[in-house]
Amino acid sequence: MSSYVKILLISTVVVLVAMSAQAKNFGENLILDKNTSISEILKNGDAYVGKRVKVEGLIVDVCAKRGCWMYLAGQGPFEKLRFKVIDGEIVIPMEARGKRAVAEGEVQKFDLSREQVIEQRKHHAEETGQPFDPASVTSGETFYQLRGLGVEIPGL
Repeated sequence: MSSYVKILLISTVVVLVAMSAQAKNFGENLILDKNTSISEILKNGDAYVGKRVKVEGLIVDVCAKRGCWMYLAGQGPFEKLRFKVIDGEIVIPMEARGKRAVAEGEVQKFDLSREQVIEQRKHHAEETGQPFDPASVTSGETFYQLRGLGVEIPGL
């Protein structure tokens, strides 16, 4: 193999590696400099309601029907934060699952009754194909999520 062909092959590999490491952007450009930890938002959510935040985490789940939400893992065990967009505004691909993401959104708070929790979990079970027993819900709940504005996912 000539040295010209070797250089061409090495250059091609370098370009392909660089391209695969670039982030794919969905929605708005990210504008915040500082990340807020998912753990902090989940612990002190009321302090962030209505504010734009930037978070980073592993994508542990994605909406299989419309790509309209994803869950990002927090720093603590079993912590996750939902990133929800208006259907069709941003479509998060299923291939994003298992990748790290940097996302920005506005923190929202939801206080749900027991009946609303049942409806929400039933809908989620239908979207994900998981079984759901309404008797497993014994009370209402409060949760926080990001109204998704933009996300970067490297490696897509």
